[in-house]
Amino acid sequence: MARRLLAMGNPAAGGDDEETRRAVLDVLADGADVVSRVLDGPGDLDRALAEHPDRDPVVLGGDGTLHRVVAALLARGELERRPVGLIPMGTGNDLARTLGIPLDPAEAARVVLTGVERPLDLLVAHEGGGGGGAGIVLNAVHVGVGAEASRQATPLKPVLRRAAYAAGALLAGVRSRGWRLRVRVDGRPVADGRRRVLMVGIGNGASIGGGTPLAPDARPDDGLADVIVSYAVSPGARLAYGVLLRLGRHPRREDVATFRGREVVIEGEPVPANADGELHPPAARRSWTLRPAAWRIIAPPP
Repeated sequence: MARRLLAMGNPAAGGDDEETRRAVLDVLADGADVVSRVLDGPGDLDRALAEHPDRDPVVLGGDGTLHRVVAALLARGELERRPVGLIPMGTGNDLARTLGIPLDPAEAARVVLTGVERPLDLLVAHEGGGGGGAGIVLNAVHVGVGAEASRQATPLKPVLRRAAYAAGALLAGVRSRGWRLRVRVDGRPVADGRRRVLMVGIGNGASIGGGTPLAPDARPDDGLADVIVSYAVSPGARLAYGVLLRLGRHPRREDVATFRGREVVIEGEPVPANADGELHPPAARRSWTLRPAAWRIIAPPP
């Protein structure tokens, strides 16, 4: 029996053009029963999911669109029974990179038809934990200079595309002095607030910003989040950290500490956050718990 799919795209996603969309839908239609919906307005997603409860959602978009679809399924109580397909058509596509989903949209559509349902972990903000709008995290969340880099990169995306984050990181790295933060992982203090922190990253997936390996060893199905705490706040240290971050070698630095766990709490000076590519305003407290195997994605076999 052909799989019943609900293909949904966000026209604002970086690579979501009409020609690519048609090519993807043609591939899907060759092996599945497909209904397509364009997500133009804020109510379109819930409406599409409600109108087609027997179809598996397929996201035509980036990490942000995927985030919104998973959040909507969670709110509807449908996350465990409706696996999600992904056609990477954003500017970052970081979860797709971690999972080995092809970045070519037509090839990714073939994976939706032939792939396996992989259970993935999910980071969920504690109620009242100051998640700053980042209620769930599929791929990664980071606070500090990385989020500031995202803020700087936002106006550059239309021109620089994937290079925008690198440019934003350079600007943020030059200007940031760090934040006094207290960090706990599974109840254990790993940063006490006395030293300034440049960045705290929590990786379910491995990369951010279109391939920057924030947590190089993170796996989104191993039941643990990878936590990176960087104290590289001096001008020279910031520059070196930024270079090594792009190469995935930053965990080797003496002023970088790494941990793994299921519960992460960040408190202290108000600091901006970036969750799954979406920027959130400064907050004095944020906390998340990892839920193992909370949702499923159609992907190549691990």
